[in-house]
Parts: sequence; structure tokens; C-alpha cells
Amino acid sequence: MSTHDDVIVQHLIDPELCIRCNTCEETCPSNAISNDLRNYVVDVDICNGCQACVSPCPTGAINSWRPVLRQSAYTREQQFAWSALPEAPSDPALDAVPPGRGRGDGSVVVENRFTPARPALARVVENRCVTPRADAAVHHIVLDVSNDDFPFLEGQSVGVLARGVDAQGARHAMRLYSVACSRDGEEGVAGRLALTVKRVIENRGGEEARGICSNYLCDLTPGDAVELAGPYGADFLMPDDTTAPLIMICTGTGVAPMRAMLDRSRALPAPRAPQQLFYGGRTPQEMAYFDALQAAYGATCDIGFALSRQAGESKRYVQDLLRERHDVLAQLLARENTHVYLCGLRGMEAGVFEALAQVCERHGLNWQALEAAMTQQRRLHVETY
Repeated sequence: MSTHDDVIVQHLIDPELCIRCNTCEETCPSNAISNDLRNYVVDVDICNGCQACVSPCPTGAINSWRPVLRQSAYTREQQFAWSALPEAPSDPALDAVPPGRGRGDGSVVVENRFTPARPALARVVENRCVTPRADAAVHHIVLDVSNDDFPFLEGQSVGVLARGVDAQGARHAMRLYSVACSRDGEEGVAGRLALTVKRVIENRGGEEARGICSNYLCDLTPGDAVELAGPYGADFLMPDDTTAPLIMICTGTGVAPMRAMLDRSRALPAPRAPQQLFYGGRTPQEMAYFDALQAAYGATCDIGFALSRQAGESKRYVQDLLRERHDVLAQLLARENTHVYLCGLRGMEAGVFEALAQVCERHGLNWQALEAAMTQQRRLHVETY
């Protein structure tokens, strides 16, 4: 007969949701995660349940936990063979042990309602370019998801399933895009979901290479059908505390979740908490919503732009902007309920954290201690790609 001591909560990765981005393996401090080029798996003998890998995962695939008998824990070899999570084992000893959760505040967030195998069907309402430069086109795409029960929150992502197959005859891999509007819907219309999509066209060895999903989306016209999976993510969300100041730092299409949060904040009753947006890009002509952000949200948010390739001006990056705004930034960082959001290309966090450390040092704060506390309290949110 099994006892409670025979039961463990095993950390697993859902192969149906995993997009093989390698973020979990790079993040894991104990080297418990490995892959065979097909599946990413967690070694039950190494994993200590630290959950360092949970927040960076863009789809929530990493946030899978299952009570199992210790002697029957899933091996790496078993996990490598999965195409989906197997059915949970049946044993009376397991019923008393709840599955683990990556989110510890008890809140309920809808995730994974639709999967690549069982997608939701959306319809294109609007598709317009929001950057003047054609060679740096970023599109604002509005989808009607009202026919399916597809709830979404600011800070979540959705998976887009481009039509067609790859060279091997398999369907193109799902691609994730951040929600770019409030949970109330684009322009307050319920069931309308906005995305911010950069058309990817690269020159590789003299040949043009076009991003499959980005070009698929940017070429859509109103009325076209789109298959979606998700929603995904529970760690980049806005705080329930409406008095919590928000510091939002982004580059490129990383502005999408920030636009969603600004949209939501604008709809909340006054007085509103202080908000700071630090948005970096090459030139205004290459930055999505450059003029629209100030017009729509300038009354409720202090918005600063950092331009790195503006003609006649010295290069400025978001970390330079952080150092310039050190006074107000330090005041907000010192508050115990401030949330910091960082979204953009992978690697940008190094320069941002260095700038925040310099700001803190200038004002008698300890960034290292503050970063640790904010991480533990889930007030530091990083989403890079």
C-alpha cells in the first residue's frame, strides 16, 4: 500500500505546448533539463523544484506538475518518446496530493484553453502597417475571437498557426505573439484581440529569407480565418493592486504587452498609479505606435523614447534613458509594490540591469538585493526572445 511519503510532485514539460526555444534549458541552474532535438525533458533525479525555469517559458509548457509514485516517476527516456502528456496515473495515494503550480499567489488565470491540435478560429478585422518605413514594416492586426471562448489578459501571448507545411511535409511550427490590447478588447470591443507583428525579411547569403508566420500574418486581409492556440503565460501579468507603479522597458515589438497594459490602465478609475514607459528603437520610422502612444496614453503615463540611429543625434539606448530619469526611477524602485516589466530581444536585460544598478547606487539603494526581492515577490517580469 502506498503512503504519502511514496508520492512526489514531478515537474514535466508538455510537448504539445513546447516550441523548443531552449529557454528552460538555458535557465535551469541545476542542469536538470535536456533535449534530444525533439523533446525537452526534466530529470526527476536532478530537479530540485526551484522553478527558475517557469517564468521565462513563453507558452507555459514548463509549468506542468503531476503527483506520481516515487518508484513510478517518469524517466528521461519515457519523456523523450512523448508527443503529448500521458494520462495521469490512478492511485488513491495520489488523490490527496494537489499538482504543483508555478504561480504561488492563488490567482486563477486561463491558460492553454486551445492547443495546436484543437485551435480556436479567429477572423481578421483589421490589418494595417504602423511604421512609415516599408523595409521595417510592423503591422497592427486585430482579430475577432468572439466565436470561441478565448479569454486573454494583458501580458499573455497567443500562438498563431500559419497555413501550409514545411519541407518535410509537417505543419509549420506555432509562433507566439504578445497580446497588444486590453482584456476588454481592441478599442473596447469585446472579443477583439490585437497583435503587433514585424514582417521579417532577411538577406542570407544574397538570398531573401522571409519569416513564415510573420509574413503570413502581415499578408492577411479582413475576413481571413486564422487558427490560434493559447492563451499562454501567467508571469507577465499586471498586478491586481491598482496602486502598484509600473516601470515598463521595451524595444521593438516588445512594446506590444506594454500597449496592452497602458490600454488597461487608462480604463481603470482614477487615481491611477504612476507609470513609466521606456521605449527603445532605431528611428521613429521603425518604431510601432511611435506617435500614437503619446496621443493615446501620454496623459496617464510618462513616456520616453530612446533612438539609436536617429540622424544628427548621438546614439541613445533604453539603458541611457533609465540613467537620465534616475530621480523618478529611484523613487519608484524604492516603493514596495512597484512592478518592473522588460520585453525585447534576448540579451537586452544585461544592459538594463546594469543601468538599474547604477541608478540604485546613485540613490543609496542596493539593486542586487532589490532584484532578488522583486523576483521572489513576482514583481520583476522579464520576457525576451
